[in-house]
Amino acid sequence: MTLKMYDIAKLAGVSISAVSIALNGKEGISQETREKIFKIINDTGYQPLRKRKKGGIRKVASCDLIIISDENGIVNRNYYSLPFFDHLVTNLSQSVTGFGTDLRINNLKIGHLKQDLTLLLKAKPITNAIVLGTDLSKQQVKFINEKIQNVVFLDTYFEELNCDFVTMDNYHATYQAAEYILNKGITKVGYAALTKENANFLMRRAGFFSALEDHHIMINKNNFYKINPLDLSPDAVLRGFSSRNLPEAIFCENDYLAIRIIKECSKLNIKIPQDLKIMGFDDINESQLLSPSLTTIHVPIDQIVNQVIFQLQSQVAANSWQAQKSLVGTKIIKRESL
Repeated sequence: MTLKMYDIAKLAGVSISAVSIALNGKEGISQETREKIFKIINDTGYQPLRKRKKGGIRKVASCDLIIISDENGIVNRNYYSLPFFDHLVTNLSQSVTGFGTDLRINNLKIGHLKQDLTLLLKAKPITNAIVLGTDLSKQQVKFINEKIQNVVFLDTYFEELNCDFVTMDNYHATYQAAEYILNKGITKVGYAALTKENANFLMRRAGFFSALEDHHIMINKNNFYKINPLDLSPDAVLRGFSSRNLPEAIFCENDYLAIRIIKECSKLNIKIPQDLKIMGFDDINESQLLSPSLTTIHVPIDQIVNQVIFQLQSQVAANSWQAQKSLVGTKIIKRESL
């Protein structure tokens, strides 16, 4: 039998309006009443759903966005400034409807994820969640998936796990990028990587090197550069980079790293693209403002977010839903740096 708000109110011994207040996270009831309502919701597996006025599409009534931050990773304490995060919150806030229109955002630390998540779930039941897990390990994804009933992992992907994932197709994106570089007659290629490795960057690396291998081309170890993702300032040390023995072109794992190399080239009087060609990944706004502008890979953030919402809705609405792994395609943006 499908439970309704009336049933939750009856089981809790409260009014329907009290249940609505609890679901909306508004003031007007005691903490004791709120906890009682949520305990019953949790115990019964109640899913507050609503239909849109048009189209009759069932929607998630409430949603938690869980940001997993890593002081040594890509999503660190400055994640609010990331274009991806900005697009994500804006789109989700506009798309989540039902009893509550506010998106609840939670920030957990990757270093003590189990403790943080356990405390969060004790404080308030979470049944529908989107997890921004860029730096998560396979074991951490598995742990979260076991603790939250309906969850979609965003910006990460593990083929071995039976979970819902949505991310860009990193492997195919960089395979295409390598082919684009090689089709220009370039054979001496460099690669700029971040010292912090995660699932996304490992897949980018695999796709790029696979394309080179298919063309019987190898990267000289002196043309494989690394930099700490937390130190992208103009004075940061770009390990191994100098004006000697430069490749013809360098592919960078993200645009911030490409910008860092372009600044370094300016200090060393290396002209781009005449002396060195550069390509990035992400197509952030700054990539258009550089001189020369940055050739890069565009990631369709809105499409990714829409897919995340669709998969979460589908989990909530259908008991027969099976885990889905979605890889969203990308495209090369051709500009002046390559």
